[in-house]
Amino acid sequence: MNARGTLQARIEQYLAERRHLGFELDSMGHALASFARYVTEVGHRGPLTVDLMADWARLATAGRRDRATSARRLRLLRPFTRWLRQFEPATQVPDEARFGPIPGRVTPHIYREQELVALLAAARELGPSGNLRAAVTQTLFGLIACTGLRISEALGLRMADVDLKSGTLTIHRSKFGKSRLVPLHASAVAALARYRDQRARHVQSTPETPFFVTTRGRLLGQPLSDRQVHRIFECLRGKLGWIDRGAHGAPRIHDLRHSFAVRRLVLWHEQGEDMHQGMLALSTYLGHAKVSNTYWYLTGVPELMSLAGKRFEHFAELWEDGDE
Repeated sequence: MNARGTLQARIEQYLAERRHLGFELDSMGHALASFARYVTEVGHRGPLTVDLMADWARLATAGRRDRATSARRLRLLRPFTRWLRQFEPATQVPDEARFGPIPGRVTPHIYREQELVALLAAARELGPSGNLRAAVTQTLFGLIACTGLRISEALGLRMADVDLKSGTLTIHRSKFGKSRLVPLHASAVAALARYRDQRARHVQSTPETPFFVTTRGRLLGQPLSDRQVHRIFECLRGKLGWIDRGAHGAPRIHDLRHSFAVRRLVLWHEQGEDMHQGMLALSTYLGHAKVSNTYWYLTGVPELMSLAGKRFEHFAELWEDGDE
């Protein structure tokens, strides 16, 4: 099998069938396209092998011995290769034997308040002077920090999705295909209004125009890409010199979302709120597919593990008192 002929056609057929059933498969689509290019580059012929797939999966680690990244990448090929065997019986299906099982979720970096203040201040100083770049960056990171949006959700916002009169954001078909309304605090509404006014002086808009845009040259007003945002964040992170308190190697943009969730849970605990009802509300607000993904914070984040322990001790004391 080669990528230019049969393989590419089979990939397109597989994706079309799955998407017809309602699956979006964005990540898998990108992975399969990358794999097809790799097969062409190495000149592979014949049935797809696990060795070939593993070599491709290692490319994502850029030379580092990152078993977890390779394992996650290899996993993306499993559904397709199982499906492909009906046409190419000699196709091998990768399992966990090559890189081992994919590790579970690991501890994120939970930002302290002074770190968030420093991040937004550094974003505000981005040049060039008179350019929209600083306003875009500061507003984007501030919005993620105060709402817990995924970076893809923030970048996917259109002008029509940001309703400052009602103080809500509309998130369309995000992860797991879910849509939701996200209410905003008054301070967030004020910050978004300031950004919108600045934006209007640089970019003409329609209701379908991206809310966060590229700010330079011929690309002015075009959608801001995930890659651009991560490049800016890594630059600011290097300047700020943060010490990583998570297990990902360095603080990430996605940790702004985790930090929002943790701060909210800590606040509810301090206020004596019903944590079970709070979990349901937070799960809906964050767009989690399962409430168990929200409960993970209680056991996966050190800042909340102590709270969970205290609550257990409290219930244990009540049980002992009632048993006497």
